[in-house]
Amino acid sequence: MTPAPDSEVIVWDPLVRLFHWILVAAFCAAYFTQGEPFEAIQDRLDGEWLQIVHVWAGYTIAGLLAFRLLWGFVGPRHARFSDFARGPGVTLRYVKDVLLLRAPRHLGHNPAGGAMIVILLLSLTVTVAAGLGLYGADKGLGPLAGLLADSGDSFIDVLEETHEFFANFTLILVAGHLVGVAWESLLHRENLALAMFTGRKRA
Repeated sequence: MTPAPDSEVIVWDPLVRLFHWILVAAFCAAYFTQGEPFEAIQDRLDGEWLQIVHVWAGYTIAGLLAFRLLWGFVGPRHARFSDFARGPGVTLRYVKDVLLLRAPRHLGHNPAGGAMIVILLLSLTVTVAAGLGLYGADKGLGPLAGLLADSGDSFIDVLEETHEFFANFTLILVAGHLVGVAWESLLHRENLALAMFTGRKRA
């Protein structure tokens, strides 16, 4: 039976929605409790407390990434990588169609959105890996402490620069993601942000 034009269907399952919003909160917590732009805030607050928040936010992100990797293979249709991970050619053609205001609507992630998700997940993975390495090498703490506790200053500097670069790169990607969501919402006249709360989209 064909659904009515104005009917809605469940697109984003509850676990994908929880993943999305917990990741938003964890990334914000991690980003705003560390780094040079926030030294003034850190000076006013307990630096040790902020470090704990930063580390546990990072652990949370690591767990979320592990879950999303698994869910990308065994989750519902629109959660699977096979549903939205497309090649560069398809993605670039879709971006061109978006700019020409003729991009087709997708019930799940469109090719550009799918590419953004993959890049975001990869960037977050590098950020977390470098952060765990830095925590072990510089502080002698965390799951990698046994491997990296005796690392030299040059290696620690590389980890620190990598961690900071990809954290900032992730923030830039988030900004691009928000622009894309807003543009697609206007183009297809539907609230994509709301859909990530309710799970529902127009059929």
